[in-house]
Amino acid sequence: MALDGGHAPAQDIARLVERHQQALRAFLRRACGDWALADDLAQETFLTAWEKIGELGPDANVRAWLCGIGYNKTLTALRSARRARRREADYQDAAPVTGAPHPADKMALDRAMAGLPVEQRAAVALCLAGDFSHAEAAEILALPLGTVKSHVARGRSRLLQALGIADDPA
Repeated sequence: MALDGGHAPAQDIARLVERHQQALRAFLRRACGDWALADDLAQETFLTAWEKIGELGPDANVRAWLCGIGYNKTLTALRSARRARRREADYQDAAPVTGAPHPADKMALDRAMAGLPVEQRAAVALCLAGDFSHAEAAEILALPLGTVKSHVARGRSRLLQALGIADDPA
C-alpha cells in the first residue's frame, strides 16, 4: 500500500475496506453477539486502521491485524456496556420505589387506614402520605404537636402490622 505521511491514500483505504469488511464484520458479529454493534465496531476499526496503517509491517497479515483492532474495540465496548448496566442497576437499587403497591397490600392498607380513629388517620395521611411535617400537621389539624406525633407513631405501627411488616423502631 502506498503511504502518504503515515496514511494511505483514499483509494487504498477503500480497497482495504472492500477486501476485508465482510470477514471483519462476521468476526465482530460472532465476538460481540450484536449485529448493529458489530457494524459500528467495524467502522471504528477501519478508522483506527487508517490512523495506524503506518505501523503495519510489510509482511503483516492485514486481516489478522484488523481483527485484532476490532477485538480490542469489542472488549472496550462490552466493558463499557457492563459498567453502564452496573451503574443503572445501582441507580435502580438506590432509587425510591415509586411503583404501585401490590393490590392485596393496597386493600390491607385501606382496611387498616379505615380502622384508625379519624384524627389518627388524618395525622398519618398528612405526615406519612402527604409529606407534611409533624408541626405542619399539628397546625392543619389544630392539635398539639405531641398528640400528632403520637397519632402518627401509633397509626404507622398499626399500618405496618396490617401489612405484616415488623415495626423497626430504629
